[in-house]
Amino acid sequence: MTPNEQLIDQFYTSFGKKDFQGMQHCYADSAIFNDAVFKHLNAEQVKAMWQMLLSRSGDLKIVHRDVREKEGLVTAHWEASYTFTATGNKVVNKIDAEFEIQDGKIVRHTDHFNFYNWAKQAFGGGGFLLGWTKFFREKVTATAMKKLEEYRSKVNLR
Repeated sequence: MTPNEQLIDQFYTSFGKKDFQGMQHCYADSAIFNDAVFKHLNAEQVKAMWQMLLSRSGDLKIVHRDVREKEGLVTAHWEASYTFTATGNKVVNKIDAEFEIQDGKIVRHTDHFNFYNWAKQAFGGGGFLLGWTKFFREKVTATAMKKLEEYRSKVNLR
């Protein structure tokens, strides 16, 4: 493994152990994170996001594979199995991740997953009927960002 591949393997190993501090250590102070729900998070927000998600995920299981570096980027595939706390529904989310690394730290992290497939699992019938709409996606993002900011305030991560 290259040093950058080792960093990403370490990131997911920490994730699987619910070690948010180990995950946070992998990010540069200038990091940016994006996925289908959380948009344009800065380093402090993404670190808080992982801490929040791990603190609420009693049955979370993480599996990662295919960590590869090519042309300055590291990619990986990972799957998260968990109970979505808002509804109690079981979710298995399959994610392809892309990382840009500088000086041994993640500076850009983008997770790609099928939002509609996730929404159907997480929200059941409501996700099935509305998960494909821009309105639903924006509502989920707004709710998630509000919860993140509330969490950051509560645990004094501002």
